[in-house]
Amino acid sequence: MARKGDHLILINVQKDVQYEEGEMQLWQTSGSPFIPLSEFSDPLIAKKYGVHPDAETLDILSTVALQKEVIVLMKIYWGDTRDKICEAVDNIPLSCLVMGSRGLGKIKRVLLGSVSDFVVNNAKCPVTVVKNADHHEG
Repeated sequence: MARKGDHLILINVQKDVQYEEGEMQLWQTSGSPFIPLSEFSDPLIAKKYGVHPDAETLDILSTVALQKEVIVLMKIYWGDTRDKICEAVDNIPLSCLVMGSRGLGKIKRVLLGSVSDFVVNNAKCPVTVVKNADHHEG
């Protein structure tokens, strides 16, 4: 899916807006600036943005960046996940989107609404939803 020179952009949406620094207020609408992999791998920088990437994910991203020769960036948004992902598709802009699914059962999905269902139906680019391998419908 990724070719040499492509940009792999990780979209992270934080529901809670807790401003540690004044610049975060500037980014509430447009999201953070693009954060290179080398920066969001740094625990101090990750903490500044309120994200906590795990070591396995960072290792996978570093390997992909090296092997596929892609540029890995993160962009963080604050607010409603569904709306912010669709905004990211338009504003970055994204040519395609791959997203995970929390694997809500049918009843919870009806009551809470599915982020992936919303994005699939509203994003202006192709969307692939990847289910967790341990996922069971309930």
